[in-house]
Amino acid sequence: MATPQKSRLGRGLGGLISAAKPPVTAAPAPVPHAPLSPGYLEIQVGQVEPSPYQARREIAPEQLTELAESIRSEGLLQPIVVRRHGDKYQLIAGERRWRAFQQLKIKAIPARIVEASDASAASIGLIENLQREGLNAIEEAQGFASLVRDFDLTQETAAERVGKSRAAVANSLRLLSLDAEIQGYIAKNLLSVGHAKVLLGVEDPAGRAVLARRVIEEGLSVRTTEKLGKSAKGVQGTKAPARGRALAARDAAAVESIQRKLTSYLGARVAVIHTPKKGRIVIEYRGNEDLQRLLEKMGAERAEPA
Repeated sequence: MATPQKSRLGRGLGGLISAAKPPVTAAPAPVPHAPLSPGYLEIQVGQVEPSPYQARREIAPEQLTELAESIRSEGLLQPIVVRRHGDKYQLIAGERRWRAFQQLKIKAIPARIVEASDASAASIGLIENLQREGLNAIEEAQGFASLVRDFDLTQETAAERVGKSRAAVANSLRLLSLDAEIQGYIAKNLLSVGHAKVLLGVEDPAGRAVLARRVIEEGLSVRTTEKLGKSAKGVQGTKAPARGRALAARDAAAVESIQRKLTSYLGARVAVIHTPKKGRIVIEYRGNEDLQRLLEKMGAERAEPA
């Protein structure tokens, strides 16, 4: 039985597709396709282009490989959703499925073609990701921000489009006021949204960064973080001088660059928690086989976990 939230999202998605108006453009050139079933077509993978409004910022390589193997063995369970865009098709929902087909080198993919304006296409894509629970908290916030910024919507209107309360959207958008370093920790699930709310109450950027790193390093609970956040002695202190803030920003950029390189090399999500005296590298893996792959990639001795 679907939850009330899922039902609201489902109704919102159907309403957006049926009520959306097509963008005013010249009639597109015909795109080759083969009939599939009523309401669906099989279109060429090469004729599909990604959406500029995609909320998802990261697609983990191991998750894409896992999806590709599932499609290879079971087939595609849910077609992608696209709209016509010139002489091609633009994705509205299903970017991971589309990329999995590319990885499998399959030339055609089942798709549902809808008429949708830019705002509706962005809303539908965000709803689809919310339904699948495939976005991290920062990606979700960036999706809401895109609706508000790119389509001149109020927070209340954006909330109605995706079946959320205005308060939920407002709280989500607050996460984007945090420093890029802390947003990165939240995106990698090293910090929870509960921790993020506490950090939002710490005014000093340097103090926020110190507390965020301590939460991760010591595995602190939200309640303990709240106590530290209220402690002027441990967290607020005096604001760091301009030179100190500049060095902190430079260090954050360097750490982000290292994370990207390690993620690309290992094919797994990597987080680098850095402090001047010590740090930690966190590598995510999915199951024993993925762990063994990472060990071999790093030249470590083979070992089978219990």
